[in-house]
Amino acid sequence: MDSQSSFLNVKGVSEYLALKKSTVYSLVEEKKIPHYRINRQIRFKKSEIDEWMEEHKEPAVDVREEAKKVFRSIEKKGDLDVNAIVKKTIESVKGRRYTSRQGKPDQIKGLRKEA
Repeated sequence: MDSQSSFLNVKGVSEYLALKKSTVYSLVEEKKIPHYRINRQIRFKKSEIDEWMEEHKEPAVDVREEAKKVFRSIEKKGDLDVNAIVKKTIESVKGRRYTSRQGKPDQIKGLRKEA
């Protein structure tokens, strides 16, 4: 890879990671993503972005294993309510999915709906 393409600007990182440019700017502001600042210009080293992404990798959730764990825990209690089993399994799996750290869109600073 040549030196011109080893660094990306905000637009390049947003396209590379399929994120909005505003999200990239937020990550920079919060110092959560590796970057370089030259005067007012922000640059990212592609190899460091790849490493950063690997650090944020989440393990895949095996839904069957989660369901088995829930069944075992409910079985121990002697409570075989199917609705409770399904609800607990869904909650268990949802708890491991991606959730925005900034909250719901209507709760994000600057996007709050005025009444």
